[in-house]
Amino acid sequence: MATNFLVHEKVWFDKFKYDDAERRFYEQMNGPVTSGSRQENGASVILRDIARARENIQKSLAGSSGPGASSGPGGDHSELIVRITSLEVENQNLRGVVQDLQQAISKLEARLSSLEKSSPTPRATAPQTQHVSPMRQVEPPTKKGGATPAEDDEDNDIDLFGSDEEEEDKEAARLREERLRQYAEKKAKKPTLVAKSSILLDVKPWDDETDMAQLETCVRSIQLDGLVWGASKLVPVGYGIRKLQIQCVVEDDKVGTDLLEEEITKFEEHVQSVDIAAFNKI
Repeated sequence: MATNFLVHEKVWFDKFKYDDAERRFYEQMNGPVTSGSRQENGASVILRDIARARENIQKSLAGSSGPGASSGPGGDHSELIVRITSLEVENQNLRGVVQDLQQAISKLEARLSSLEKSSPTPRATAPQTQHVSPMRQVEPPTKKGGATPAEDDEDNDIDLFGSDEEEEDKEAARLREERLRQYAEKKAKKPTLVAKSSILLDVKPWDDETDMAQLETCVRSIQLDGLVWGASKLVPVGYGIRKLQIQCVVEDDKVGTDLLEEEITKFEEHVQSVDIAAFNKI
């Protein structure tokens, strides 16, 4: 039963044969090795392979990044590629510059040809000579009738500046006075603006038993110069108490708010306090 079971299993029964063949191969390569030093030789082989690998890595790194890296064929090839690309870029730039110069020259030639066509041919004209007549001497005008020495003295005695200045000063003073008088008359005729204000007053009674009609009558009985009473109404305050809200127009120079409050609070039997609800300039 055991043999039948092992027939179906994949077991490597011949592994020792392959191990012996591998050992013989390494012995032929490295020479016969004793059993005592076989382990040391294996370790030395591994160390030697590691040293070789390190040496190869260092050589490759030194060849790719060292100062002599470009001296090889690979370095020369890369340098040639860089130089070729730079020359191509420079060639393209030069071509662009040459094309710009050609366009500018063609524009200048076209402009010169158009100017030559439009400009007329100059004609050679001889300068005209002018005949100049000789100058004649002009004699000074002679006075008709000789002037006597007495007339010359009278002319010298005339004051040419004093009298004119005095007349001009009098005329300027007269004009200034006339203009001042006209300005004063115009200012006197112009109506003066009177500053007025619209005031809304809140007059509060003592309690709900105060006669509001009598209170309004007392307030309207105040007559002052520059005071005009307007509309009024009763506004509820609370607990059955109503206040009198009355409007008036006053002249600012004649009637002030302090004067109004003082006159209204004189009616102590009906008025408790006076407040200004609104104040507007007219």
